Amino acid sequence: MKLKLEARGEDSRLIAYLSPLLAGLLTLVTGACLFAALGKPPLETLYTFFIKPISDIDGWSELGVKATPILLCATGLAVCFRANVWNIGAEGQLLMGGLIGSCAALAFIDVDSFWVLPVVLLAGALAGACWAAIPALLKTQFNTNEILSTIMLNYIALNLLLYAIHGPLKDPSGFNFPESALFSDSSMLPIIFEGTRLHAGLYIALLAVVAVWVLLSKTFIGFQIAVLGKDARSAKFAGFKEKKLIWFVLLICGGLAGLAGVGEVTGPIGQLIPHISPGYGYAAIIVAFLGRLHPFGILLASLLMALLYMGGEMVQIEMGLPLALTGLFQGMLLFFLLACDVFIGYRIKIDRGCSAVSLAPVVLNN
Repeated sequence: MKLKLEARGEDSRLIAYLSPLLAGLLTLVTGACLFAALGKPPLETLYTFFIKPISDIDGWSELGVKATPILLCATGLAVCFRANVWNIGAEGQLLMGGLIGSCAALAFIDVDSFWVLPVVLLAGALAGACWAAIPALLKTQFNTNEILSTIMLNYIALNLLLYAIHGPLKDPSGFNFPESALFSDSSMLPIIFEGTRLHAGLYIALLAVVAVWVLLSKTFIGFQIAVLGKDARSAKFAGFKEKKLIWFVLLICGGLAGLAGVGEVTGPIGQLIPHISPGYGYAAIIVAFLGRLHPFGILLASLLMALLYMGGEMVQIEMGLPLALTGLFQGMLLFFLLACDVFIGYRIKIDRGCSAVSLAPVVLNN
């Protein structure tokens, strides 16, 4: 007797779009059980985690601050994943965007002009795109696995940032703290609401969502990306240039991730510090799949992921729980999402030689 997965045939689109909601519900239930095991009241802890952080206008503005870099990274990743290009390097591309954007901001620190901010943002976006060009070159010229190359480049980017902030970019008047000088006002993104940290980077992220939606659903190159992701051999037979498409999707993703990085240092932070990202590039991978690789689905998923970051900080402050709960909830969300996807596409059967008994839920066989 053995267990095996048997394909269902055609998947149900309705269940596919509902599975993120089911994954979220299972995450909440499991989280409640975890809080109870830790000796905390489950309902009160869930309220502190998911409701209290956004119980006032300051909370909602902070939600927008944290969702902005995640949204930019995840939107770019959706372009890559639709082409079946598995870019795991959004974190490194974000860090490089923040690093090179900071170099530009410090270079123009004494310049008070309207063009400084666009130059700084462009420098960050180009830095992210150039960092993504490395795995694009390795994949198209040497058939290197982009999963390995992009994830290794994340650590190189992090160490380059640490070298810069402890070395040439360190503020000589900063009392030996590992941080750059504060950027000038001309290098900073405008604040949307006075008294909050919500900045104009949110507008850039929303514009990116609309632009990527148009690209993927309304243009011929978006059609080529979809065909390449579903069947590379069919794309080649149709005359689509696979290598050019790989370059295109990686540069788009790197540019958006770099924009997220420079948006962090010119937005809520205002200078370069060692930890400009708590892992936004990695969280964006979960967000991309939770949003079903659709830009507007990713918008909603980004808000949820931002809430997880805020909730982890809130329960740490209010209830003394470890900040690692944020990563735990992210992991549970991804686990349940993948589990739901497996049951959407496959049913589990017990193979007893001459007969097999289906164990999969009937409700998913739509």
